[in-house]
Amino acid sequence: MKRRALMLAGAALVAVLAMGRVEAADKGLVGVAMPTKSSARWIADGDNMARQLRDRGYEVDLQYADDDIPNQLSQIENMVTKGAKVLVIASIDGTTLSDVLQQAHDAGIKVIAYDRLIRNSPNVDYYATFDNFQVGVLQAQYIEKTLGLKEGKGPFNIELFGGSPDDNNAYFFYNGAMSVLQPYIDSKKLVVQSGQTGMDKVSTLRWDPATAQSRMDNLLSAYYTDKHVDAVLSPYDGLSIGILSSLKGVGYGGKDLKMPVVTGQDSEVQSIKSILAHEQTSTIFKDTRDLAKVTVDMVDAMGSNKPVEVNDTKTYDNGVKVVPAYLLKPVVVDISNWKPVLIDSGYYQESQIH
Repeated sequence: MKRRALMLAGAALVAVLAMGRVEAADKGLVGVAMPTKSSARWIADGDNMARQLRDRGYEVDLQYADDDIPNQLSQIENMVTKGAKVLVIASIDGTTLSDVLQQAHDAGIKVIAYDRLIRNSPNVDYYATFDNFQVGVLQAQYIEKTLGLKEGKGPFNIELFGGSPDDNNAYFFYNGAMSVLQPYIDSKKLVVQSGQTGMDKVSTLRWDPATAQSRMDNLLSAYYTDKHVDAVLSPYDGLSIGILSSLKGVGYGGKDLKMPVVTGQDSEVQSIKSILAHEQTSTIFKDTRDLAKVTVDMVDAMGSNKPVEVNDTKTYDNGVKVVPAYLLKPVVVDISNWKPVLIDSGYYQESQIH
């Protein structure tokens, strides 16, 4: 009798689990296309997205494209073929997806651009991101504050780095930063010894740290053999580490050459360690858990025919339409607040940093 009861209970449990799987499957498939695993932040984005979607009962097809545009196109085409209900896309090059997004639109598939705006397509329904102009503002304000520019100090030497020219965000970061820095450049309180300004001159293809390091090497040898770099605007931690390697290579950070102010973004572990070592000065924290939640909320709202929450309907013109967006607030992190922001919030374990 006891054995039979156990068998019946076991069968009931299997049935309940099976029903749970069916209900989960009923919510449909969401395709999540991420650009690369070479940056820790995209791994965190993908993991957070997949976990939160699965927790809400969706199937997830999570793909990374290794920064290869044809690879990402193929992955997204495959998601369309599989019958995904929604595509969440962090594009490598937001100008190359028009054809596959037309296929998605024709199949009734909704598209959310994730953190990087997809350009030149009418088939982008929503955009989930951080306030990217504000990221640049915060980076530049950190330079402004640390150098004492508001108090009239200067002149100081600065060099400017931009992100990848095929990433729409890079222009928002740069323009945000220049909205703060340009008046100081105009008044000669900040001097760009190389004369290199504008995204056509300072961009860094594919956000490649080696490219940034090589460019910084060239700047130092051409313009700073008898001058000191006081600040470097770097829009991303990976570039910052490359820039710092170049600076350390010619003696910055030693007894005779003070390390310049060097900004960054994404609060990657290597850069937090660098900040604690008094090398990189600051970074920008963008909590990918919050961005994943906003995106999953969008997926849920679309799936249940409810209004999708957005807080910006003017800023993000992709060349064909203004894409309704939800913008999250970025946060400056430096040696004074890294622990409460990153450790106490549970984003990192302290053992990852020390």
